[in-house]
Amino acid sequence: MESYKDGWLYSGSASERLWNKSAIGKKITNNQLLLTSSEVIFCHNHRHLDWPYENWFEEEILKNPNLINESIIVEALRVPGNKLMLTKLLEEDGLDSCDKDTWGLRWNSSNHPRNDKPEAEIRWFHSSDYIDREKLLSWAINVNQRGRQAEVLIVDNEQAVVTYKITAEYPKGELLPPSQDLLDRIASFKRTRINNKQTFVHYEGEWPCEQIGIDYDKGRIIDDISEKLILGNKENLPPEVSVFSDLLVRGLHPRPGFKYGTLWRCYDQKIGTDHAPWLIVNPSNPPINWENACLASRLASGVNKIWLQPLKVNGIWNYLGIVRPPANSRWTNPIKK
Repeated sequence: MESYKDGWLYSGSASERLWNKSAIGKKITNNQLLLTSSEVIFCHNHRHLDWPYENWFEEEILKNPNLINESIIVEALRVPGNKLMLTKLLEEDGLDSCDKDTWGLRWNSSNHPRNDKPEAEIRWFHSSDYIDREKLLSWAINVNQRGRQAEVLIVDNEQAVVTYKITAEYPKGELLPPSQDLLDRIASFKRTRINNKQTFVHYEGEWPCEQIGIDYDKGRIIDDISEKLILGNKENLPPEVSVFSDLLVRGLHPRPGFKYGTLWRCYDQKIGTDHAPWLIVNPSNPPINWENACLASRLASGVNKIWLQPLKVNGIWNYLGIVRPPANSRWTNPIKK
């Protein structure tokens, strides 16, 4: 094995088998494979190839402090049988076939890059990395438009890996959004300010909009966000009020999400018909790292909901989903004790 450009050229007897069976590396000639350093580590650990030279590993991790984590991600994807091509090897061919931020392309075990299109585009992060939500959403949209899944693999300080799917979600419901006339009608009711920035609205007869407020005795309790939507300047709403308005326009019924650690849980039908499919985070929350995002998404998955982060892009609210995949596509690495 010898150094070649930014990788390692392998010309051994196993080169044909490594490509034909496992699609490892990039085929240069019939008996030559170009491998990245992380693929060299995988082949050393799982295909019994020798290091290029005695001190190779020590020198490589000095050059690339992320190399161990990268090799763990390669292992997590390949051990279950996936085929993986790293975009680093495709740079000289142009990256029109994938997003510029994609780290690797994944094929399932029954497919091969020579015959089939990739099933997913891959990025990886450390659990301590903070999430750039706008870039992540843009990446997911571009990947999904190619008909592929956008997958992220997260590695922690124990070198354990978890997988999540990134989606651009478009929550929609069946409920009739409140009109401005209806909101003005609610604004005309007698109201009393109570604790926790809430308002008790006095009314008789049928309440005009089930999505606004919580029924209580001979009135309705309205939280501060709903109150600002009803009485505030519609041209200059705070972010959480603007998202609340957008959810109503989408035909949804937002209710407090306190017990799930979010601002809202959202129903797409009349309450009591089915569970709330979505949990919506406060758009004003500060950025979070992957450790917190994975925990939130895992909790949401445990109650059959999707965790969503609202993002305003070009004046329109978008919803970033970080979704725990089904059990058969949670790529993880074998933990070595």
